[in-house]
Amino acid sequence: MPSMLEISPEQIEQQQLYRDMGLSEEEFQSITQILGRRPNYTETGLFSVMWSEHCSYKNSKPLLKKFPTQGQHVLQGPGEGAGIIDIGDEQAVVFKVESHNHPSAVEPYQGAATGVGGILRDVFSMGARPVALLNSLRFGSLKRPRVKYLFEEVVRGIAGYGNCVGVPTVGGELQFDDAYNGNPLVNAMCVGLIDHKDIQKGIAAGVGNTVMYVGAKTGRDGIHGATFASEELSEESEEKRPSVQVGDPFMEKLLIEACLEVIHHEALVGIQDMGAAGLTSSASEMASKAGTGMLMNMDLIPQREENMSAYEMMLSESQERMLLVVEKGREHEIAEVFRKYDLEAVSVGEVTEDKRFRLEHHGEIVADVPVDSLAEDAPVYHQPSTVPAYYKEYQEMEEYNPAISNYGETLADLLKQPTIASKEWVYDQYDSMVQTNTVVRPGSDAAVVRVRGTEKALAMTTDCNSRYIYLDPEIGGQIAVAEAARNIVCSGGRPLGLTDGLNFGSPENPEIFWQMEKSVDGMSKACSELGTPVISGNVSLYNESIGGQAIYPTPVVGMVGLIEKTDHITRSSAKQAGDLIYIIGETKPEFGGSELQGMMEGRHFGKAPEIDLQVEAARQNSLLQAIQEGLLQSAHDISEGGFAVALAESLFDKELGCEVTVSDDVTAALFSESQSRFLVSVSPENQQAFEAVSSEASLLGKVTEDGMYRIKANDEVVVEEQTGELKQLWKGAIPCLVKSKA
Repeated sequence: MPSMLEISPEQIEQQQLYRDMGLSEEEFQSITQILGRRPNYTETGLFSVMWSEHCSYKNSKPLLKKFPTQGQHVLQGPGEGAGIIDIGDEQAVVFKVESHNHPSAVEPYQGAATGVGGILRDVFSMGARPVALLNSLRFGSLKRPRVKYLFEEVVRGIAGYGNCVGVPTVGGELQFDDAYNGNPLVNAMCVGLIDHKDIQKGIAAGVGNTVMYVGAKTGRDGIHGATFASEELSEESEEKRPSVQVGDPFMEKLLIEACLEVIHHEALVGIQDMGAAGLTSSASEMASKAGTGMLMNMDLIPQREENMSAYEMMLSESQERMLLVVEKGREHEIAEVFRKYDLEAVSVGEVTEDKRFRLEHHGEIVADVPVDSLAEDAPVYHQPSTVPAYYKEYQEMEEYNPAISNYGETLADLLKQPTIASKEWVYDQYDSMVQTNTVVRPGSDAAVVRVRGTEKALAMTTDCNSRYIYLDPEIGGQIAVAEAARNIVCSGGRPLGLTDGLNFGSPENPEIFWQMEKSVDGMSKACSELGTPVISGNVSLYNESIGGQAIYPTPVVGMVGLIEKTDHITRSSAKQAGDLIYIIGETKPEFGGSELQGMMEGRHFGKAPEIDLQVEAARQNSLLQAIQEGLLQSAHDISEGGFAVALAESLFDKELGCEVTVSDDVTAALFSESQSRFLVSVSPENQQAFEAVSSEASLLGKVTEDGMYRIKANDEVVVEEQTGELKQLWKGAIPCLVKSKA
């Protein structure tokens, strides 16, 4: 094949080489109209990554506009590296979630590791110090060797990067389902803290100012990563390992410290991470946002490999790199800061007033395009939407009512389901205590990190039950937001806002686009009702494996809440014998999409559980009031597996027992997944005060010290198990599956 420089614009058009870069014929023709000529090879590459779904959101923009993004405390909504919410005292919290699904499917260790590195840069590019990492993971059946390999390597990659970079991995969620057998999901979230005065923006302002490249050298790893993330996985995906970047957490640690020092320097004008689409996106977006242009000399780019073309340098997604704009004449002051940390800091270009994006290489202009055409002018598609046949079928089904003969055995079996089972095997590999601010570690409803020097703390979680969303995207979307908020409230926090990771199949499939549309509608409604604006996010489409099998629709919700006083921090574990056990909320026989249905039938069907968002908001508010008044010993959201599972989980920490009486519909009482329900424990002296605050709470029994898990119904014991034995089943399930040779 001829070198890139030898390929003429005519050949690109005649041989349709643009298709290999991910551009359609219509898009290529649109580019020729914008330029008034055919683009050369480098220019075609620039457009292909900037017009990819991953960078332009061309298929999802019409939906993203539906999200409520404003709020009383929102300082920065979508559009920058990460969103920012005020937490008082001139402080703010910065957070975002990002997917790394396709890279993790072909190179799981580096795919997951660089997902962590990338989301860290999104946060510290805003001027914030990263204080916590979370993740949201989906895998297929652990009985499949390939899935087991992906699972182990992804967890190792998250641990390998997060533990070395010195930011605690404090929480997350993990679900297993056959829907992800061919396409795992790896979503990483980062939370940072910032003082209002230090907030940075990614803008290339000030004509004549200098563009500086800082951090690691550019190599050939990750070229066309953004395009790779915008297409289905196929037999050829294994060959795309070069599209997966390689991370260096030790360099990232230095980069964090250098960038957090340089943000206080008055010579700094703008800063942005070189994320998806590398130099192309950071440079063109910074200029476009400022209404300026940019000229870069590619000969000056620090290069890890020899004879790199401008195309390769611009499209590389090598890690640990940032782009800065600095006041002209003060470059040496900025370079001095980075030199202290043994990092490259090189002047590579300047801000221009012509709104053109120009690249010079070996004395020639190798690209000259309008900067807005890259960053703003990607086409926006309004894809057709069709209600899937399966949805209509499920809506007309009779309610699924499982027949159970042995409740104790069913509970034991549920506790061994990988989605419910203890995730200790995973989070034990993560350092959750580095920085020494972690108050509630992984394993509770939400992680909690103190805000040093104050009485405040931050509660944070990731959530999404994709089975409900598959059955009913609109209801499921509401539940995803509500459950995240429930987890925050159970920890003693008031939800502030959310970041979303919208993981779906191909938007060009009308049934998939319908799932996207309805999920966003449901999430938007819940955000408005619960007062949790969307401040940042990420879209990952084309999550389909060989044969066009799409994943379950999985719009992950990452949520952060403010705990006003550390005294309000509440855990999900029961504290002591004698405490009273209450359930808040109404239980109905709702099993569509439940863990019980999946375990008994091997698939999910029927209707998703109902949710009333006004009822949800009222219950959350009254529960938070009870927590803030010091009336609760513990609080736990009732989710997968229903009440029986939540009760068992609350007893495991101290291996306490319980004596509880439930209604005569035992199967529903124990295993239904009705929404807006909480399990709480209250010390006897607070009984009266608690019942006055929470009128919807029903007293079911008490915590005991004999270590026996007992449930009665209709005057007979329906479950009697040793808490310690249930705990061993729950703890051992995932390690057992990982070790098995099947």
